[in-house]
Amino acid sequence: MGDATVAGAVRREDDGTLNIPRDFPLRSPRVSHVSKSFPGTLALDDVSLDVYAGTVHCLLGGNGSGKSTLIKILAGVYQGDPGGEIAVGMLTVPANHITPEWARIAGLHFVHQNPAVFLTLTVAENMAIGHGFPTSPIGAIRWRSLRRHTQAVLDRFELHVRPDALVGDLRPAERTMLAIARALQDRADAHEGILVLDEPTSSLHAQEVDLLLDALRRYAAAGQTILFVTHRLDEVLQIADRVTVLRDGRVVSTLPGEGLTQNQLVELIVGRPLEEAFAEMPALTTEDLVLEARGLVGGPLTGVDLGLRRGEVLGIAGLLGSGRTELLKMLFGADPIAHGTVKLDGHEVRFPNVGAAMDAGIAFVPEARDEAAFVDMTLRENLSAAEVKKYWRGLHLNHQAEAQDAQQSISDFFIKAFSDRQPFATLSGGNQQKAIVARWLRQKPKVLLLDEPTQGVDVNSRAEIYGLVRDAVQKGTSAIVVTSDFEELAHVVDRALVLRNGRIVAELRAPDIDPLRLTELVLTASEGPATSPQMSSS
Repeated sequence: MGDATVAGAVRREDDGTLNIPRDFPLRSPRVSHVSKSFPGTLALDDVSLDVYAGTVHCLLGGNGSGKSTLIKILAGVYQGDPGGEIAVGMLTVPANHITPEWARIAGLHFVHQNPAVFLTLTVAENMAIGHGFPTSPIGAIRWRSLRRHTQAVLDRFELHVRPDALVGDLRPAERTMLAIARALQDRADAHEGILVLDEPTSSLHAQEVDLLLDALRRYAAAGQTILFVTHRLDEVLQIADRVTVLRDGRVVSTLPGEGLTQNQLVELIVGRPLEEAFAEMPALTTEDLVLEARGLVGGPLTGVDLGLRRGEVLGIAGLLGSGRTELLKMLFGADPIAHGTVKLDGHEVRFPNVGAAMDAGIAFVPEARDEAAFVDMTLRENLSAAEVKKYWRGLHLNHQAEAQDAQQSISDFFIKAFSDRQPFATLSGGNQQKAIVARWLRQKPKVLLLDEPTQGVDVNSRAEIYGLVRDAVQKGTSAIVVTSDFEELAHVVDRALVLRNGRIVAELRAPDIDPLRLTELVLTASEGPATSPQMSSS
């Protein structure tokens, strides 16, 4: 971009960068006829999009739909193909000439799913990293001035934390709001600049999501323009003024948020109705228990009884803190069991470690993807990580056999990758998750434990992941699924147990598993012992 584009409006600093006056008139962004080609792929195809000032505009789409590519073009990380154009108020740039500097001048501010905050620094120090430390003529940091500036920004964004608090002590939602406040701190008013949030809630729990969404509503009401990228459709229904859906690089539709339903969004994203998006689970034909727990106590659990039938998908519904994750970790030998018994195939077991659980046929996909992924390794190495010993031939690793198995898994488990040697970190979130699930399913486990298996992935990848679970169940695996998405749970499990305050308090069975009923039970069910319907054979 040449200076003439904004002549008279900006100045060039001593370090060569351009700066924009605070009173420079910025309006809502417009994307016009933007395309982006990669070798062999058209990632964006003639995309046009208007984001109205003072609104929350949600951008949706499956993995590979073009969302991330569009956001990277807006940030100047990628350049579009010739012919497109991006405008923010008086500033206009051809899509193939956009740069990070232009994006900054245009008032585009980006906060990603892992906000770049520094946990060992204070709130004020984090704020200064985006703003610069105030210094005296001799170069000493003016800490009092920094704290005053930080407090003023915190007050403006209604973020109730102290400037001298360590960021590592903040709640996850507060860290995200801090990143937002830091990005927008140089804008005198809320309506100045455009905030682009790229899946900021993917690693947050429900209560944290509510905290962040409440803050975003306040910002939008004050005039802030927000482009919000998410996979969580319930968030869209709560917060969106307008919604744009991308599929295969093209805009499918842009609609007002008011009156939209989850079914409509799913159909727009994947091109088929909700009831067809999730694979139908096979009918349960046995009461034979493959896994049984009695009186489990440990951590937040105060006496859990459950039975998992052979060939069953069992759901666990519970709020954060109910003990749902700890329950799976105890069954996997990752957390200690204080009291109670676990039986596998009718025989009592007590796994001293996760290796013993794996040897017994238990597999576990944890909630945090970084706990299960080896991001510095290749896709092939991630797929074979749980069975490396299978490929040892004397003192050498049989890379050819490992590669053949990896290539077969890429095909069998619908993993989109250009090679089995592709760095794992470069895969999309949905494909990373499919690879993690595939790693365990390759071993044909007796029991598959899934903790939030579709967190942070799009609807289409969710359907594919549960399709993989369906196939494994048909081949003899049994599964326990923990998810905060009760709509999803209702579509994919045979039974759902409600966990509240460390105890099982209710049970629902398909086809009578209703998301609203699950929500009601999770919030209101009796905290006394259940009448053991989860162990019944009726």
